[in-house]
Amino acid sequence: MHLLYAHLHLAYVQLRRRLTAVGSARGQGTVEYVGLILLVSLLMVGMVAAMKGFNGNEGTELAEVIVSKIKSAVNAITFK
Repeated sequence: MHLLYAHLHLAYVQLRRRLTAVGSARGQGTVEYVGLILLVSLLMVGMVAAMKGFNGNEGTELAEVIVSKIKSAVNAITFK
């Protein structure tokens, strides 16, 4: 009887540990940063698209400056 209780208790403890590990917050910061980067990049793309739709020179020049800065920042990334 005690052996059965020990096996049931061990199974319960292992199940509780697995369920607790699923609900943990590990990696949450990475997900938040990726979401923030995606949001900012979508805003930038929308702004560039809106500025290129303008008929004035100021919008086109601003869009070209933004695109060139983004390209230079991406080209500056090095993977080691």
